Amino acid sequence: MEKSSGNIKIKHLVMAFIIGAALVLLLLAATETIRDMGIVREEVAVIYVQGEMVTGSIPNEIGYATSENICQNIRDANEEPSVKAIVLRVNSPGGTPAAAQEIVTEIKNAQENGKPVVISMGEIATSAAYYISAPAERIVANPDTMTGSIGVIWVFTNMSGYYSDEGIDFDVVKSGEFKDMGADWRGLTEEEREYADQVIMDSYGRFVKEVSQGRNMPTNEVKRLADGRVYLGAHAKDLGLIDEFGNLHDAIDTAAKLGGIKGTPQVIYMNDPSLSNLWFGSESDYDSQQYLRYLKENKYGQLLS
Repeated sequence: MEKSSGNIKIKHLVMAFIIGAALVLLLLAATETIRDMGIVREEVAVIYVQGEMVTGSIPNEIGYATSENICQNIRDANEEPSVKAIVLRVNSPGGTPAAAQEIVTEIKNAQENGKPVVISMGEIATSAAYYISAPAERIVANPDTMTGSIGVIWVFTNMSGYYSDEGIDFDVVKSGEFKDMGADWRGLTEEEREYADQVIMDSYGRFVKEVSQGRNMPTNEVKRLADGRVYLGAHAKDLGLIDEFGNLHDAIDTAAKLGGIKGTPQVIYMNDPSLSNLWFGSESDYDSQQYLRYLKENKYGQLLS
């Protein structure tokens, strides 16, 4: 009896999948028919930036936002004639400066193509997530959205005390004095600490410059705010870090107006979770840890913004 019940459930899932696929195909066919008839849709594309921002070809999933995925979605929206404006829905604590810079490049490409970009902040859009928000035409957030945290951090792990207690020793042969900088079997030398400070300040300078240009704020004013602290949306608005309060739909309306769309805009969601993951689940928690070991466990620590 239990086996029969299980077979019925499987048949229902298969049938639901077939029906869903058929609906998608019908929708795509209808869209192509509309375009063939010369009826041009005016759309706002919504792209989710959700989770820690990193580079790399890892599965697209909740928890991480890869620059490759975000950039491809922005590029697809930019190349689609019916898309008149783009909204990035940001829920992210930040990530690597390199990931942010790749996304910023695509944002600017879209803007140069005449497609305004609006940021819709959710619960949190800090650090590298604010990095990608700064160049947008408008930033929409909530009074209690956490944003800001403009700055860069480089974390090193020193496990020399543990290794000493366990009687573990290392013989290191290196070509230069900085080659094993950041290795967890020792702390930083004074020279290495000075060099790390220089790297941090170089990266920090690029972050500040992006905010200054994007928000049309003097550099010294940005630096006054860029001490790493987080600002709630209500305060961020007073400081000029965001433009207005509102939710995702308000951001879509703002983008539609900037894109010259009259009336209610058509909305397309570029990177919704896949239908198969919603129905059958995902092993993403395990996979993501395996794919991201290169970032988490490298001996140089993590440079984050």
